[in-house]
Amino acid sequence: MADVKKEHMTFNDLENWLNERRVTEVECLVPDLTGVARGKILPREKFTEDRGMRIPEAVVAMGVTGELPSQGPYYDVVNPTDRDMQLRPDASTVRIVPWASDPTAQVIHDCYDREGKLVPFAPRSVLRRVCELYAALGLEPVVAPELEFYLVARNTDPNTVLRPPIGRSGRAETSRQSYSIDAVNEFDPLFEELYDFCDKMGLNVDTLIHEAGAGQMEINFFHAHPLGLADEVFFFKRTVREVALRHDMYATFMAKPIAGEPGSAMHVHQSLINKATGKNIFSNDDGTPSEAFFHYIGGLQRYLPAAMALVAPYVNSYRRLSRNTAAPINTEWGFDNRTVGIRSPISSPEARRIENRVIGVDANPYVAMAMTLACGYLGMQKKIKPKAEMKGDAYLAPYSLPRSLGEALDLLRNEPDLHEILGKEFITVYTEIKELEFEEFMKVISPWEREHLLLHV
Repeated sequence: MADVKKEHMTFNDLENWLNERRVTEVECLVPDLTGVARGKILPREKFTEDRGMRIPEAVVAMGVTGELPSQGPYYDVVNPTDRDMQLRPDASTVRIVPWASDPTAQVIHDCYDREGKLVPFAPRSVLRRVCELYAALGLEPVVAPELEFYLVARNTDPNTVLRPPIGRSGRAETSRQSYSIDAVNEFDPLFEELYDFCDKMGLNVDTLIHEAGAGQMEINFFHAHPLGLADEVFFFKRTVREVALRHDMYATFMAKPIAGEPGSAMHVHQSLINKATGKNIFSNDDGTPSEAFFHYIGGLQRYLPAAMALVAPYVNSYRRLSRNTAAPINTEWGFDNRTVGIRSPISSPEARRIENRVIGVDANPYVAMAMTLACGYLGMQKKIKPKAEMKGDAYLAPYSLPRSLGEALDLLRNEPDLHEILGKEFITVYTEIKELEFEEFMKVISPWEREHLLLHV
């Protein structure tokens, strides 16, 4: 087994891997629309016998509330008879569950219909679809995500505001601590266990920093193929939540969990490699930016507004995207400019890349990777030229991103180019589920409304 690379593992290799580690249980996982782990836990012997399992196809087509539409276009895609789909393990994703008391493995599965085709609205299927478009061009996308998240004190009452957790000093943070080493050290026991778990799972996490918000952290990943990295982000989110609970606090990936504090993003760096030459196509031979580089940016500028519902998937997501909150408000682009939505960091020509800063950390990582790659793909295919580089403060430019989930959903429904790339079935299921979530949210009366409207209107 030591000689078999994960990406080349067969089911027999997977069996040997499980045997070598004396695994007694297998968590069979499938990421749903929200990025939540669904599936079943099987005894080791049952996993071998089944070589996959069946669950209702609606499991990957539910919203964050678990509700389903009662009627409408959703059921033109998801069969109303609640039929099964088959889950097949992707052996390359197998990892030990480091916090389990007995030897337990976790394996991500792909979703197939009864004809043996990938279920088109499963998030992992959507990312596979986009990666295959690049493969057909002889290109391999390379991405590197940066995840921001908050550590917060335990909170069992949804009507109570979230607060920073207590660190080793016995005090909670009350001020901004960007890049503070001492502020990170307040949570050393938690991060030591987190890194230990990530190492046991083979997650390629890189840098840990303290972000601007009180209790806000950031973890960066090494660059790799989009599907593998989306899997790692999926595993990582699950791991951070578990470790935080073990240290009597919560980890949250809400885009805007605390009023008055910055929101949390998932910045995605991306470049494209010509598989025949091994070269980054974003740079010319003389080291200057290539046409593909500019067309990719043009695609992001053209399609990001219509794609926002995919990477700002909740009402809360739009609270992050406002002026002077360290989150972009438009699709301006620039070199080494953190006020824009599309940034190209300082790098060598070989490492030239584009950073999408619009994506919220609450986005499903598979959907987020598929979205940003789809926009860039369309830009290159249609040779879309970008606007002039923003060399100043992009917050002084007008908003060009939708301001609410309702507006974002309307834009997504009316952008056929994205439907073609991501799949019409996926767009139908996604927009119907998000519309249902939006309607559920609108039934809730907020404290702001009671404070300002109760006796004043």
